[in-house]
Amino acid sequence: MLFIAIIANGQDSYISVTAEKGDGIYSLLRKQGVNPYETYDDFIVMNIANLRDSIHLYEGRNYKIPGTTLDTVPVVDTIQKQATEIKKIKGKSFQIFGERHETVLSKSDKLKGAVYYLISGHGGPDPGAMAVYGNNSISEDEYAYDITLRLAKELLSNGATVYIIIRDENDGIRDDRILKIDHDEVAYPDKAIPLNQVARLKQRVDIVNDLHRKHRGQFQRLIVTHVDSRSKGQNIDVFFYHHAKSKNGKKLAESIHKTFQKKYKKYQPNRTYSGTFEDRTSLYLVKKTHPAMTFIEIGNIRNSKDQKRILEPDNRQALAKWISEGVLLDFESGEIGRIR
Repeated sequence: MLFIAIIANGQDSYISVTAEKGDGIYSLLRKQGVNPYETYDDFIVMNIANLRDSIHLYEGRNYKIPGTTLDTVPVVDTIQKQATEIKKIKGKSFQIFGERHETVLSKSDKLKGAVYYLISGHGGPDPGAMAVYGNNSISEDEYAYDITLRLAKELLSNGATVYIIIRDENDGIRDDRILKIDHDEVAYPDKAIPLNQVARLKQRVDIVNDLHRKHRGQFQRLIVTHVDSRSKGQNIDVFFYHHAKSKNGKKLAESIHKTFQKKYKKYQPNRTYSGTFEDRTSLYLVKKTHPAMTFIEIGNIRNSKDQKRILEPDNRQALAKWISEGVLLDFESGEIGRIR
């Protein structure tokens, strides 16, 4: 049973709740009717001494909930109901995110006028890299897609135009550790994905380049998300690749990379971040697509440490949020351009 305490300290008042088995930061905040995407960083700051690896909860410990005051405490169900009503009034609905996540609340117009193309790796007949976790098979495409959806929602909430190129209309954002493998993904808007690798990649290139022409003159960027599949024992950090001759692509990759460095320094000060950004023009999508782009490797699906980064839904949300913050940094610090 969830325990809620009221804490008063001078003029500051907030509630403290006990983490239950299976709770993550986002799920704990949602239970209290607090928007987890807006209060995540504040929660970390308030509870940093009581977090494992600066990001994970300990079962049975109490945590302070930001954004709550004494007059919001009495009935959590009422808070959640009010939050739902606010969403209905202010939010836009996108069914591709699934019933629980379909409402996108506006945070800002910081990305107004910017167009982003998001491609998650593999999909359709190709699940990508495979691994076994416990008694379950897991695949690269499902986790890359979930992170991509979460990133799309972050970008939309900041006013961007977003095209999700690889799509699964019935998956949505999932808050499970084990994501069921299926093969019903399609390419925008509803094209069957070829089995042949070259045909599959060419299809994605053609879709993005056609859309790029449609939005000629606007700020346009492409973000490709993959999960690596190196040897089982190799633990890797998040890597960012770009076209060797693309100044804008390099700036995008560098902006996201800098954001990750900053986040690791803040939330995992005892851990060195070893991810890099570098040119990788040999990759088909990097070489053939027209918008400035970055190609992101999230981690090694076959490594037990990296699996924790990928399987935990709170971690997937954090990855998406950090990527989006890097995207904002890129947009706000650079000049508008449409070609490399």
